[in-house]
Amino acid sequence: MANNSNQHQVKAKKHLGQHFLTDESIAQKIADTLTLNGYKSVLEIGPGMGVLTKYLLKKDITTHVIEIDTESVDYLKANFLNLAPRVIEKDFLKYDLNEIFKGESFAVIGNFPYNISTQIVFKMLEMRNQIPEFSGMFQKEVAQRICSKEGSKVYGILSVLTQAFYKAEYLFTVPPSVFNPPPKVDSGVLRLTRKENYTLPCDEALLFKVVKTAFQQRRKTLRNSLKTFNLSESLREDVIFDKRPEQLSVQQFILLTQKIEKDI
Repeated sequence: MANNSNQHQVKAKKHLGQHFLTDESIAQKIADTLTLNGYKSVLEIGPGMGVLTKYLLKKDITTHVIEIDTESVDYLKANFLNLAPRVIEKDFLKYDLNEIFKGESFAVIGNFPYNISTQIVFKMLEMRNQIPEFSGMFQKEVAQRICSKEGSKVYGILSVLTQAFYKAEYLFTVPPSVFNPPPKVDSGVLRLTRKENYTLPCDEALLFKVVKTAFQQRRKTLRNSLKTFNLSESLREDVIFDKRPEQLSVQQFILLTQKIEKDI
């Protein structure tokens, strides 16, 4: 394990969910998850002291970083002089990224803070037209959930909505020991690659609503969990409504949305 020699200059802040990666080889492996296909820029979320950033800067791509922690921002600007103009001191979840990217495509990467990782994925999905690739480190169980298939106990809203637009790959597991401070759980690295045809043959906003409503009562059949849609009796007799949400593949959720779209 090789440590970032300056790792103690920024103190990890619990309220920001900071756990600084100290293993250089893992940082390099995460940077190498990028295929560099279909984009010229990458945005790293929460770079901290730049253990991943330094490997991104070696690639033939323009690296931007977004960091909410003032202490980390100061550290990055002092230690990565070439990067300094592209250090964005903002909250990723609230910032309009097109102030930087102006409608252009870009990849997203990071060692994501566990406490906002799901929100990061949902923001990425909102910007799917511009994000052909997304990779990085999550809490292991969240990474597994995003990549899981129907029939799995962890299959849910994140799995369906992400996989509707992206191919999801769980790449490798990272132990707590390579972080400072170490988290209490394992981490998992994944890569999402946008599908070539990512425009769905249904109302996409309705799909989001159907999936979220169905999984809010995941133990119930769709006939019961989707009552609020006030569907016709004839549609509710369809055999698909006998199933529970975790039994439906992404394609079946799209088919279900098409049926509902015609009915309402």
